[in-house]
Amino acid sequence: MSKFKTVALAAVLFTPFVAHAEPTGDAAAGEQNFRQCQSCHGIESPDGETIHRLAPTGPNLWGVVGRQAGAYEGYERFSTAIVAAGAEHGVVWDEENFVAYVNDPSGFLREVTNDSRARGNMNHRLRGSAEDLYAYLAQFSDD
Repeated sequence: MSKFKTVALAAVLFTPFVAHAEPTGDAAAGEQNFRQCQSCHGIESPDGETIHRLAPTGPNLWGVVGRQAGAYEGYERFSTAIVAAGAEHGVVWDEENFVAYVNDPSGFLREVTNDSRARGNMNHRLRGSAEDLYAYLAQFSDD
């Protein structure tokens, strides 16, 4: 193998893979879908900017994109199943996981944890496009 090919291959193999796909949905439509979420969730930046008033039930969704499932500092009401999905099974809220979860929270957790009795605290199934909601929430994330 030529020296150039060897160096190029090494560069590809040892370069950290950090790719964040652009959301496939429509953020404006997702903002409308968020109405279903706001009775339990809010969006507030770390510096205190309120996009949607924080609700007492669910965690703040600022920065949810790219976050480990069941992990939000200061929020203590996660179910054991969602914590296990993140901590033990490596679930991170990318578009694929987010869409599957909001379309069927318990079904998603059962599949990911391989526990037929797993349930989360969120029992609402999203009506409308989960891809649009994900695109809306992606605006409020560092990823």
